[in-house]
Amino acid sequence: MEGRLFTFLGIVSHDQVWIILSHFVLVVGIVMLLARAATKKMQLVPTGSQNIMETFIGGIISMGADTMGEANARKFLPLIGSLALIIFFSNMMGVFPGFESPTSNINFTLSLALMVFVYYNYLGIKINGAKNYFAHFMGPLPILAPLMFPIEIISHLSRIISLSFRLFGSIRGDDMFLMVLLMLVPWILPLPAFFLLTAFGFLQAFIFSILTYVYIAGSVMMHEEDH
Repeated sequence: MEGRLFTFLGIVSHDQVWIILSHFVLVVGIVMLLARAATKKMQLVPTGSQNIMETFIGGIISMGADTMGEANARKFLPLIGSLALIIFFSNMMGVFPGFESPTSNINFTLSLALMVFVYYNYLGIKINGAKNYFAHFMGPLPILAPLMFPIEIISHLSRIISLSFRLFGSIRGDDMFLMVLLMLVPWILPLPAFFLLTAFGFLQAFIFSILTYVYIAGSVMMHEEDH
């Protein structure tokens, strides 16, 4: 277990792949149950879980509207909303004793970052055409192309590292902080830290989501000068 805290799912197997995948499946189950509860009895005046999910959806659309306009924000809502929910609940998983955050594993966060990277480049090529899309990497003047192209390639590849390591480092650090705190003080005293870790988990989900919106906007709207 490499010195890790006890996890309930670790009783089945101590294999780290099993622990991360099983907790990820648990997160997906929680998200699906929440979605089911929010849509089971739709009301004109939302209450309970429906109100929470409508507020969440409105926030995601508002966040994307500032980046690519409301129409595009709604178009990519399923992707961004799903990422935000999965990342948030994955972050929160490690706050509860006996569970581990999938996002505290670099392989998990790297997979999310690669998915975003492949998707926004695919959209850029599909919408603008491969020639126009990669011509954008050459810079405004042909003479600058030998300099600008490798810089743009490195810039895009660095987004994978930025997305994955930011999320991994933050949640991993939070989990280690909580582990040390629980070893030093009684259970009731760390309550303020639990609220702080919840805020950090929300913040990291927000950052990942808004950056995904920004990267998609840059690939599909490069033909508009104001973007």
